[in-house]
Amino acid sequence: MCTNRFKAACVGLIVSSTIALHAQWPQWRGPTRDAVVPAASVPAAWPDKPTVQWTQPLGEGYSSPVVHDGRVFVHSRTDPDEVVSAFELVSGEAIWSATYASAFSKNKYAASMAKGPFSTPLVSSQRLFTLGTNAVLSSFDAATGALKWRKDWSKEIDTSRLFTGTAMSPILDNGLLIVHVGDDDGGAVRALDPGTGDEKWALPGHGPGYASPIVTVVGGVRHLVTMTDQAVLGIDAQSGRQLWTIPFPDEWNENIVTPVVAGGVLIVSGTRKGTFGYRLEQSGTQWTTRQLWNNTDLPMYLSSPVVDGNLVYGFGSKRKGQLFCIDAETGVAKWTTEGRGGTNAALQSAGPNLVVLTTDGELLVVRRTPEKYEEVKRYKLAESQTWAHPVLVPGGVLIRDATELTLWSLK
Repeated sequence: MCTNRFKAACVGLIVSSTIALHAQWPQWRGPTRDAVVPAASVPAAWPDKPTVQWTQPLGEGYSSPVVHDGRVFVHSRTDPDEVVSAFELVSGEAIWSATYASAFSKNKYAASMAKGPFSTPLVSSQRLFTLGTNAVLSSFDAATGALKWRKDWSKEIDTSRLFTGTAMSPILDNGLLIVHVGDDDGGAVRALDPGTGDEKWALPGHGPGYASPIVTVVGGVRHLVTMTDQAVLGIDAQSGRQLWTIPFPDEWNENIVTPVVAGGVLIVSGTRKGTFGYRLEQSGTQWTTRQLWNNTDLPMYLSSPVVDGNLVYGFGSKRKGQLFCIDAETGVAKWTTEGRGGTNAALQSAGPNLVVLTTDGELLVVRRTPEKYEEVKRYKLAESQTWAHPVLVPGGVLIRDATELTLWSLK
């Protein structure tokens, strides 16, 4: 029981515990890897003006923060090293950091970009997994930062030929930690034991195309779906057997968008090819894909879409950036904005709304409806570019810009 003397401390402890309980964003695009914000983290009402709760300086990088059990984990770079850090969510207090050498030679055509890291960490069962720009996969104790194991593929690939080095975000499925590493000459999808780092299977083939995989269940089979630098690939997630492939070449080997499934339709996109809808079909033990449609007017480049039933909301790369809503069955647009929305935007589904963070540091709250584009709120939350995804937590939102991580209060 709280006495008057300790009432304030008790209230603070209860609030902190509540936030820790409900604030879960443990991997790329959230708990279910679909950019759907948990209900506990969706504001009941959006304020007129958010306020800064805390700010922590970081090194450079585009990796999105993740949140688990009241802590925020961030992967960054203080050249020539990469740094993994843990902060207390409520206070922003630094808990631990781990540094390792990671000299990186950038592609000459990516001179304006930071050196990364680009992959979003994954936290599960008190382990934090990070995949660095040079294809160094690390497992840390999430509580202490102690290194548990490390896999280093940096000597096997030429990251200087890649625009962003290694950029895919690891996925955990059925007890396997899965990554895709390589370069333009080839690579392999690899599944490891998350406890030991021991390799369980490997599927050699194309190099990664910067996209991050998902898992979808079709016909009782778990399909790991990802985009390589030349194709869309379906893999039996448990055995590593290739189930199907869709040729998807790009002249710059840039297949970046995370695939999504809407109403049973697989949606993939490329900036020079447009957006496609496919149906996965089974005949005995064999799998095939059937193209349903191709919308060349609404290609996606860096931004991954979100799904609402048979609807897909995305950010197209034409007209200097435009938001859109399309029907997943037909590929026909329900609405599009006029354009000039920016270089890129990170989209999430939060309650009845879309949350859209542009690279210009603007956070847009947009009504999620196929009827029309309807903006609810617009906030300026950063003065430098924001390439990482926002993370909504109960009462606030984490924003990573070019140099800092900030928790904005939405109360």
